[in-house]
Amino acid sequence: MALAFDEFGRPFIILREQEAKSRLRGLDAHKANVAAGKAVARILRTSLGPKGMDKILQSPDGDVTITNDGATILEQMDVDNQIAKLMVELSRSQDYEIGDGTTGVVVLAGSLLEQAEKLLEHGIHPIRIAEGYEMASKIAFDHLERISKKFEFTAANIEPLVQTCMTTLSSKIVNRCKRMLAEIAVKAVLAVADLERKDVNLDLIKVEGKVGGKLEDTELIYGIAVDKDMSHPQMPKRIEDANIAILTCPFEPPKPKTKHKVDIDTVEKFQTLRGQEQKYFDEMVQKCKDVGATLVICQWGFDDEANHLLMQRNLPAVRWVGGVELELIAIATGGRIVPRFQELTRDKLGKAGLVREKSFGTTKDRMLYIEKCANSRAVTIFIRGGNKMMIEEAKRSIHDALCVARNLIRNNSIVYGGGSAEISCSIAVEAAADRYAGVEQYAIRSFADALDGIPLALAENSGLSPIDTLTEVKSQQVKENNPHCGIDCNDIGTNDMREQDVFETLIGKQQQILLATQVVKMILKIDDVITPSEF
Repeated sequence: MALAFDEFGRPFIILREQEAKSRLRGLDAHKANVAAGKAVARILRTSLGPKGMDKILQSPDGDVTITNDGATILEQMDVDNQIAKLMVELSRSQDYEIGDGTTGVVVLAGSLLEQAEKLLEHGIHPIRIAEGYEMASKIAFDHLERISKKFEFTAANIEPLVQTCMTTLSSKIVNRCKRMLAEIAVKAVLAVADLERKDVNLDLIKVEGKVGGKLEDTELIYGIAVDKDMSHPQMPKRIEDANIAILTCPFEPPKPKTKHKVDIDTVEKFQTLRGQEQKYFDEMVQKCKDVGATLVICQWGFDDEANHLLMQRNLPAVRWVGGVELELIAIATGGRIVPRFQELTRDKLGKAGLVREKSFGTTKDRMLYIEKCANSRAVTIFIRGGNKMMIEEAKRSIHDALCVARNLIRNNSIVYGGGSAEISCSIAVEAAADRYAGVEQYAIRSFADALDGIPLALAENSGLSPIDTLTEVKSQQVKENNPHCGIDCNDIGTNDMREQDVFETLIGKQQQILLATQVVKMILKIDDVITPSEF
């Protein structure tokens, strides 16, 4: 490590415990960082596209996840290297902002690092490479804007939205039902969307799953599905035109806050105490009946006596409903959450056209459906599948489709997929490189080569010859001046992505290029890595 001497020639220490630290500097540091970034990208490269492979990840607890969603893979991988963590962050930020394209953004960053490594070996300064990349990303960003198309859709004509969601779902394990799932996702988003403000609150869409049945049994419920059943088996299983009291107070006698002890030494005293308790329960149930409630949904439990009384008074009830679900039920039914029985009034009740209990298979599993609500701005997507892993992956896929539909409502520009946008940007960036006089032009050309990494990976994953396929499509784009030619991953027989209906959102693509460039610039600017040594 660095050793310094004072004016008398005595060595002194600059870093505390420096003998216990290791240090990489200059080109070695750059190469180590680039190698780490490339290693992460290589893992995700095989998961790109409709023919991408899935990964199995086992957590320390033994939970198994099967997925090809880039953000999920990196989240669960438990990465240790600092640069690899940056790639995980990159994928996460794409997931938060756009929701789709999490694999592509890491593959692109890996390609950029690979090209940067070659330039570093030629002796070009990392800052000049970073500046060249910045210029190239602006060119690519503007070019995407030029080749994008506006997608007109209305609440009546949702086909454009469905087609784009199908492109997202085609790379997932659920692609055999992609048409059905895309329609469900689009209808769910339109149900909660505010089209005037172009805003969608995805919190109002609840995604529930239950093992059993098949993927085709997945349904969209215009209302809320709660994984609970009626508190008493003899309560009615179907209530029409329900007035729902939503309570966060328990059905039990009040308990003093201080410690207390009751001595009961005679039967009469016990009878009095029991009578008092029963009176409390009676008043509580009567209070609910008086305001006109026909169903009680309670956040807490209630004991058998209260349950029995509710049953006798013909007041169906559901207990132990979670806080988030209570909020969604309140939003959907237009009710208010009531914290105390004294505050319960008729105008705080929620309205639902139908509340029914549905049972599944032979396992006595039951769920409560609250449908035909007063305010149908809260919906539930209910997924069925053969096993838990399938349902979890279907949830992730539906989340991506929901995000794509939301992005299209916010900004209805699209570019064509299948690597066509990347190839078109690559040609535009390559052509623009000649306009720059400095060393940056090498970096700009490298950026164009890096953009080809995505179509190359798509071709490779689809079992095609990568270089032949890419050169063929590229020359076709240049000859016909057609930015819609991409990799024919599904072997349909045409390279034109308009005919194949393969679309991606413009903001998703632009975000990919910007985020990947930012992270690569950050990695290139690191020239000194000091780490504590492993003992």
